[in-house]
Amino acid sequence: MSGAIRILMAGLAGAILGLISWSVSGPDLPRGGSDAVPVRIDSNGFHTDLVMDRAPLIARGGPLAELVAGLGPGEAVRIGWGDARFYVDQSPVTARLPDGVRALFAPGNPSVVMLSPVDRLTPVRDPERQVKLTLSPDAFEALAARIEASLDLPGGAPRLSATGPDGRTRFYASAETFWIGRMCNRWTAEVLAAAGLTVHPGRTVVAGAVLADARSAVPLDRLGAGD
Repeated sequence: MSGAIRILMAGLAGAILGLISWSVSGPDLPRGGSDAVPVRIDSNGFHTDLVMDRAPLIARGGPLAELVAGLGPGEAVRIGWGDARFYVDQSPVTARLPDGVRALFAPGNPSVVMLSPVDRLTPVRDPERQVKLTLSPDAFEALAARIEASLDLPGGAPRLSATGPDGRTRFYASAETFWIGRMCNRWTAEVLAAAGLTVHPGRTVVAGAVLADARSAVPLDRLGAGD
């Protein structure tokens, strides 16, 4: 192996290690406390969602609150983000592989924010795929504001892109774009970082990395760090 190739390989390895170790720390916000708001991160093995009670979202007012209030029955809401076509389509994945390639590698793909009513926020039932956090009111407000910032609000009004097959799930146009460098789990990590968590954006191609960062924050919630 020539010296030039060795240098190139070393540089590539360094770049990969740097990407994997890259961390982003959110603002220094209070954690836990008696008035903490529970938020659960769910994963299906590939994709991550946020689940939270609707009441505190509605109480803060604004476009996101209005959308959440307008959903069907349920005390909680599941919130996610993804490509405007691949994420919305519920047909078998095997039939959508070409569209999946498009979503990953085509530039500037439009995206959507998903809102789906849930009966209630239940305790963690699958520790491998669920993590529950308790956020201070300040941290929850920052998290909600980051979600709201993802909405495309032409003239101040959100735009409905699609309704799920269940008739209850709604997808609203997002101002952000989807591609392999910024997928659904990266978005979830950014939302958690806004609430004060430390996340590793370079690892978010894997849903488990988002759960791992959330688990690292759980002891801080219990201690009420920053209170």
